[in-house]
Amino acid sequence: MCDVLRSIAVYSGGKFDFIIFVRYLMGTAYLPTTLHRIGYHFFSLIVPKSNLMFFLDVSPSEAYRRSILRGKPLEMFETIEKLEKIRKKALALALEDNWIIINTDKPIEEAQSRIRQFILQELKTT
Repeated sequence: MCDVLRSIAVYSGGKFDFIIFVRYLMGTAYLPTTLHRIGYHFFSLIVPKSNLMFFLDVSPSEAYRRSILRGKPLEMFETIEKLEKIRKKALALALEDNWIIINTDKPIEEAQSRIRQFILQELKTT
């Protein structure tokens, strides 16, 4: 939480074209089911939001495969079961708040291309 508040203090109100906040809102999916929506809505009040909020979706099996390939000990939430549970909660939040969902099971170049398309489209309308 301190990291979130520090980032907001440093970057809010500045003259930046793009600000990327990684996991601050969707990190609430790791909270217990009874709290994750409350946490999400609380943080969505204080974290800068945009017309372009991307949810980089990855299937639990692909996330697990990538975790194994990393070659480091797995975190406690990196089991197929927990990845499924967290993804389900995060995806529900993304759908509820109109995030742009990008399938990242595909090659990274495809995801990058989709994100660029949305950014270019947004720049043309502003």
